[in-house]
Amino acid sequence: MKIKEVADLVGISVRTLHHYDEIGLLIPEETTEAGYRIYSDENLETLQQILFFKELGFPLKKIKDIISSPSFDRYEALLMHRKMLLEKRRRLDRMIETVEKTMKYMKGDIYMSNKEKFEGFDFSQNPYEQEARERWGDEAVDKSEQKIGNMSKSEKKDFEERFNEIYRKLAAIRHTAPDSKEAQEGIKEWYDFLKTIGDYSLDAFKGLGQMYVDDERFTRNIDQFGEGLAEFMRDSMAVFADRTNK
Repeated sequence: MKIKEVADLVGISVRTLHHYDEIGLLIPEETTEAGYRIYSDENLETLQQILFFKELGFPLKKIKDIISSPSFDRYEALLMHRKMLLEKRRRLDRMIETVEKTMKYMKGDIYMSNKEKFEGFDFSQNPYEQEARERWGDEAVDKSEQKIGNMSKSEKKDFEERFNEIYRKLAAIRHTAPDSKEAQEGIKEWYDFLKTIGDYSLDAFKGLGQMYVDDERFTRNIDQFGEGLAEFMRDSMAVFADRTNK
């Protein structure tokens, strides 16, 4: 199958498949002399595995490590996927039940204890922190946490205001070309800001931008400032990293 056919079949973008190829996560069976990527049935089976892992919150680097390991067993992985998805469904079912009970409670039909109001919620692990640790290692994250933790209340407030200000400025120019002077000046401001709290290399900066699109949790939060902002930042960050690396 050609790349457009695969994208339409699966429901993902051609750009995403290009990225998977570039990072060695999913390399097409063949690339024609004209540059067309051709995917085999085996490629599609690998893509299914990638998307299963992605649905469960695994970062792309971790997925690549798992599926490229000589000890990787696809059937065993499917059993694990099933187990984890069933657990995810169980938690979602509990949350749906809590929503329905809360609606009845608001109408005065039933009584709800405070404990019942929060059944199904699980904040035992911060997914953003865990993903960052797996992608870039503990040291950079620990340094960032330490810097933020050592800030006074007023410094933290200034930090948050600056953070939001940059996002609002980028949202305002998100319809411009990622390689435009305006976009690159805006994204440099974002890079410089991140460097104040952590030791982010240009490669890490580019990878972070890709995560903004690959991980729906990031996309959802970023696009609150303006629809399409996550993709604009991803593309602008890639241009900035590539240009600065030269």
